[in-house]
Amino acid sequence: MEDPNYRLLTRGAGVDAGLAIDPTQRAARTNGRSPAALLVTTFADELRANSGGRGKAVGVSIKDRGAISMAGHSGTAYWFSKASGEFVTSTYYHEQYPVWVDAWNERDLAQQYAGAEWRLLHGQETYLFGDSDDRPWETDLAGFGRIFPHRYGDGQSPHYTTWLTLSPAGDELVLEFAKAALLGEQLGNDAVTDYLSVSFSATDYVGHIFGPSSLEAEDNVLRLDLTLAELFAFVDAEVGLANTLIVLSADHGAPDTPGYLNSLRIPAGYVEPDSWDREAAIERIKRRFDISGEIIETYEHPYVYFSAAIKNDERIDQEQLEAAVVEELASFPSVSLAVSSSALRRGDLPDTDLYRAVVRNFQSKRSGDVFIIFEPNWLINEFEGLTVASMHGSPWRYDTYVPIVFAGAGLMADKIDRRVHTIDVAATLAEYMSIKPPSGSVGEPLREVIEQTE
Repeated sequence: MEDPNYRLLTRGAGVDAGLAIDPTQRAARTNGRSPAALLVTTFADELRANSGGRGKAVGVSIKDRGAISMAGHSGTAYWFSKASGEFVTSTYYHEQYPVWVDAWNERDLAQQYAGAEWRLLHGQETYLFGDSDDRPWETDLAGFGRIFPHRYGDGQSPHYTTWLTLSPAGDELVLEFAKAALLGEQLGNDAVTDYLSVSFSATDYVGHIFGPSSLEAEDNVLRLDLTLAELFAFVDAEVGLANTLIVLSADHGAPDTPGYLNSLRIPAGYVEPDSWDREAAIERIKRRFDISGEIIETYEHPYVYFSAAIKNDERIDQEQLEAAVVEELASFPSVSLAVSSSALRRGDLPDTDLYRAVVRNFQSKRSGDVFIIFEPNWLINEFEGLTVASMHGSPWRYDTYVPIVFAGAGLMADKIDRRVHTIDVAATLAEYMSIKPPSGSVGEPLREVIEQTE
């Protein structure tokens, strides 16, 4: 979502200057943001287009991508800045902030946690993981600790706002800003349907740092339940739940930590590509293709990217080179599957769920040259430069198994036990609203929802 053409706004001004921010975060702070990377329309886009632009669409998240992707091209996105402790946006959306955003940021709610602690909501003995507070694989991020209580400090640490985001405090801040957005933008105040996307991302960060089966993750989910209840109560008071369709889902699941799985005698572990005998493999490939320079520019899981020199060398048959790299990668520990981009372009692949998942991930202009899948429950434990407890991003079921909930608007309670997909959500919302689905939508409307409204 980075876009230097649209700089970030600061409170009450059009430039990002004069703020006391952590120097390590300055680069991220001064990089612009926009939805330019989105190749297709979103539900928010289609909803606004169908209403002649009168319907409003607002995305709110602790993460820039969590807000921008849901607001689409035509909505407005706001996200939390770890550098300033504010909710920010970019000049793609506004040249200056609406009054209500400035008013919210003036309250400096992030500082309310200074001197406070993340404590357990209930007695520790009542938790499933109550006797597992300190696990060796959990991450102590800059002194936030691995056991309760987790102290936020005096609010002056350069890590303070990061600590907020990997605890329930991050979701609580998102909640308060979302409430302000609903009022400030007057969402739901007329006969035209509006759209509010609220991304609660503490579950993601807590899962990365402590693992999904941790006391921290368990307490965070309990607190998220209260946060959602408060949001729904607020919407009910301001708009009415009878006039509101609520959709709850997630963009991914997550694997349990290898340490936890090993305690249950389930094979799992961390993958360490630096320990692979890569030099021998590279030398074999260089001799075979008469290459003298570097073959690999970078490896950003799940893709290996060849260097520009290699890709532009007309002497080298790119398909054969990719096939040779695939062969070498397949021999490394914990690699379940390696697939070349040439095979993906041709569609020359077995028709299995695993290969279909790889094909769906592939975008010819953006993807790398070789796609890697590790064995189930084996993962690289690196996230944004940190060593973490868990990392998602595979096609295995634990990474794709998420809830989908539709509620409100007069829907009757029911539980559906069949396999559906997150891509079905946008298709369902579009049919529910009798509008076109997003331009890249391939999901199927969920009949159990639609039939209640027909």
